[in-house]
Amino acid sequence: MKIGVIGAGAVGGFYGGKLCRTGEDVHFLLRGDYETVNSRGLRIDSADGDFTVYPNAHDSSEAIGPCDLVLVALKTTANEHYAKLITPLVGKHTAILCLQNGLGNCEKLAELFGVEKILGGLCFVCLNRTAPGVIQHLAFGKIIMGEHTRPPQKRTHAFAALFKETGVPCAVSDNLEQGLWEKLVWNIPFNGLGVAAAVGLPALKGEPLPGTPGPAWSTDQLLAHPEWEDWVRALMDEIIIVANAKSLDLDPELATTMIERTRAMGTYRASTLIDFENGQPLEIESMFHEPLHQAQATGVPVPRLEALCVVLGKLAGYLPRP
Repeated sequence: MKIGVIGAGAVGGFYGGKLCRTGEDVHFLLRGDYETVNSRGLRIDSADGDFTVYPNAHDSSEAIGPCDLVLVALKTTANEHYAKLITPLVGKHTAILCLQNGLGNCEKLAELFGVEKILGGLCFVCLNRTAPGVIQHLAFGKIIMGEHTRPPQKRTHAFAALFKETGVPCAVSDNLEQGLWEKLVWNIPFNGLGVAAAVGLPALKGEPLPGTPGPAWSTDQLLAHPEWEDWVRALMDEIIIVANAKSLDLDPELATTMIERTRAMGTYRASTLIDFENGQPLEIESMFHEPLHQAQATGVPVPRLEALCVVLGKLAGYLPRP
């Protein structure tokens, strides 16, 4: 199977690297890391064992050509480049697996390439790109995969089996949207509040400020302060209630489960926090504003999500839709 990877950062590099290690024909589209990976390979420093692979490295989509499977792991801030980057990789029978954060990505891909080509994958993994051609895998790695707007197909199970062969746990979901909202339960508080700690949050009516502005905070720092842990839990509960208002059946105790698993991870710096510290664009639209838009459509009150979106939007110079 010929596999193209668009967005070969931490997520794309890790899963593409695992597929390459088992002998799949993997082609990476690379920019800044092109020379490094082309000459020295891609190194994965992993909790499960370090390894280096030597994938096919390319500096243009045209050089890759049509693929059987395309993994899309771009930062969502680059979604405007979908057509330019992905079109050369798409043939009549190409499947596109979106591994991006947040909501609305599969819909944009479907508009460009047809709904029948699109799958979504939820990556429950702790990763960081630490240097050109180097990815640090800290924990986890499971993928939950599903078809966009339809039940699983024969190909869905075939792709899941492909990842399982690499040692990556992979499950097939009957309802991709439910999985997307379940992941938001973690992503919204830990990505958002880690950055908000550096600039401060507004006080909600009848409540004290959660803390004074300081440095951006990792997950363990957020959970070490009761007022910030309260915000984490309250944000999680808001997302769960919204998802269930959309008939997605999330476990009401999911917040407790996720907090305890995150506490056990120790120090982890979420992707938005790293982007913020490096002066990179933040994934505001898909991870925060689109969930807020859908939450408001249900009529469920989400005061903390609204406050967080205001702070992050101002910070990023982002103007939310009216």
